Amino acid sequence: MYPSLETKLERFQELEQQLMDPDVLSNPSKMVDIQREYGGLKKVAGAVLHHRGLEEDIAAAKEMLDSETDPESREYAQSELNELQKQIDQLEEDLEEIVVAGDSITRGGLIMEIRAGAGGDEAALFAGSLFEMYSRFAEVQGWKLELMESSPSDVGGFKEIVFSVSGEGAFHQLQFESGGHRVQRVPETETQGRIHTSAATVAVMPEVSEVELIIKDEDLKIDTMRAGGPGGQKVNKTESAVRITHLPTGVVVKCQDEKSQHKNRASAMRVLRGRVLDAKERKANEERAEERRTLIGTGDRSSRIRTYNFQDGRVTDHRIGLTLYKLDQVLQGNLQELVDAMLEFDRQEKLKRKVL
Repeated sequence: MYPSLETKLERFQELEQQLMDPDVLSNPSKMVDIQREYGGLKKVAGAVLHHRGLEEDIAAAKEMLDSETDPESREYAQSELNELQKQIDQLEEDLEEIVVAGDSITRGGLIMEIRAGAGGDEAALFAGSLFEMYSRFAEVQGWKLELMESSPSDVGGFKEIVFSVSGEGAFHQLQFESGGHRVQRVPETETQGRIHTSAATVAVMPEVSEVELIIKDEDLKIDTMRAGGPGGQKVNKTESAVRITHLPTGVVVKCQDEKSQHKNRASAMRVLRGRVLDAKERKANEERAEERRTLIGTGDRSSRIRTYNFQDGRVTDHRIGLTLYKLDQVLQGNLQELVDAMLEFDRQEKLKRKVL
């Protein structure tokens, strides 16, 4: 059995005990966080426990086979042993896949940030197109999408938009969307028919619970202010907007979309936890980057990962050299082929490095 899986089983059993703790049951916020992590580990824990059970059954079958002298009984015992061996062989393949996938497979939700880059209004429109693309993909998967913060542009689209996606496998499937996305198309305002190149950056961060990442109150600087709309327009007259600074890392999050200061603060803390953990993981990944052929998974926002070319109707993922002439379908949320290709590439890279 792989040590990493044993560790996950131990954590699952620890969470199982916590869910029966009266202090946890009386704290709804903490209980939700524990249930989220518990749910993510349940599949892994079940597979590990099933493997242990099969090992015990195989040992018993072998003992029976050794002790039997009757030919018919021996034949039956051997048949049972063969069937159990098939089951455990298949299960071990499944467990290997879980190990290769790493922690991402036990995570459910994520927080995604999309920011318009070079290209002015056209970049903001492209950021809006990316948001629609991920929204539709989430809808097809049956995931829940929740808007957390947005800064619309005057012409449509977004200068920046932050949202969460929750559901089984959400983070695992979308983890490699981080990076620079480039679009090549003729803007509606272009009278000469020239193709413009614009960009947006995407950051994907795991949804982190208070239990998983403890942030001390003394490490936070919290400012409140009136929420502002486009052109300086006031959204409301109360100080509902919240800006939180994590002093040890310098990470700053501002949320103002909700009318309630309490809700904005809760949203800001969710984003903050994600950014802090993301920063730590990116640093660890960068330290290991020399071992890898690409920077996938490092969350390097400066690296260009994908180009969307409207003239040719193509999408190219530069990390793996994959080009699809299905631009319309991709922008409608048909991302599965790109997602699967990246997951398989990452899997092969990990197997080469013998991460097991």
